[in-house]
Amino acid sequence: MRPSLMIAGVLVTGLAASALMPAKPAFAGDRLTIVTWGGAAQAAYRKGIFDPFTKATGIKVIDDEWNGEIAKVRAMVEAKTVRWDVITTPTSSAFRMCNDGLIETIDWKKVGLVRDKFGDPGKFDCGLPQAYNVTVVAYDKNRLPTGPKTIADLFDTKTFPGKRGLWKNVSAKLEWALIADGVPRKDVYKVLRTPEGVDRAFRKLDTIKQDVIWWTSGAQPQQLLADRQVVMTEAWNTNVTDAVKQSGQPFEMMWDAAVGGWQYWVIPKGTPRLDEAYKYLGFAGTPQTEADLTRYMPVGPGNRDAMALVDPAVLPDLANSPEHYAVAVLPDPQFWLERGDELNQRFNAWLAK
Repeated sequence: MRPSLMIAGVLVTGLAASALMPAKPAFAGDRLTIVTWGGAAQAAYRKGIFDPFTKATGIKVIDDEWNGEIAKVRAMVEAKTVRWDVITTPTSSAFRMCNDGLIETIDWKKVGLVRDKFGDPGKFDCGLPQAYNVTVVAYDKNRLPTGPKTIADLFDTKTFPGKRGLWKNVSAKLEWALIADGVPRKDVYKVLRTPEGVDRAFRKLDTIKQDVIWWTSGAQPQQLLADRQVVMTEAWNTNVTDAVKQSGQPFEMMWDAAVGGWQYWVIPKGTPRLDEAYKYLGFAGTPQTEADLTRYMPVGPGNRDAMALVDPAVLPDLANSPEHYAVAVLPDPQFWLERGDELNQRFNAWLAK
């Protein structure tokens, strides 16, 4: 799937259209608790979606934050004390919660949007694709004016001597290791499904293990670069863009083999405000709303029609601009659902050696 920039028009139907009409009087109890990641992202959602939604519908948004703890959702659903009405969550968690029956199967008639406009990510039954971001390799262009250029450079300690920053998580590591070792992007998960492929990935990781500084929170890689503790680092594209635009850091992103990930809006099963949650999805997923969000946070829209509405100055920062999407690695959610626990355990054991 490659998002098109040539969109003839915007189609808004059903609840989506009604969500954009002037607000109707709301009952005092009309509210939604919407959960995101906190910090700068929370502020962006507030400006780009929550406040406009309240203005359009009269439904108050109470925002909360989480760190992706599925156990919290499970506890609420099983105890029938659901306090969160809508959650943003990455693909892997969304698939797991859907598989475990913790979130609603989306009724697209109630959403009021055209499902096909969300492409392949829209085929997922339990969520609405709302943002695309990626894990990239970032570097200080003042220190490395000519590169890195490909993911193989992350593993090339002769040409690029110095420490590397990597997230202390198996995510992206095995894919990058295999691609750097010569596996085509399209074959990565086929190779990883074999014991030999997993062994091959870990052998490649062995080659830089002594040159890695491991980080655990999204703010750390930018600080590692700023402090010159690393020559390059794994990072999240949204955070790197923020560091450049808000703090003036001389950072660049290397987009080759960026590991993509969709964020979904999902509805915990058993919310007493299901109708309001659907109204929110119908509003949040419109092309204009998704395009507006990019003004506050550089995430790629889920609705294809939104791309034509994005400010051209913002487009180069988006992970699903055509040139970036063409070289990305798209994770296989089913693979990680089936093998994630096993590979996480092996990764942690490898770290401990």
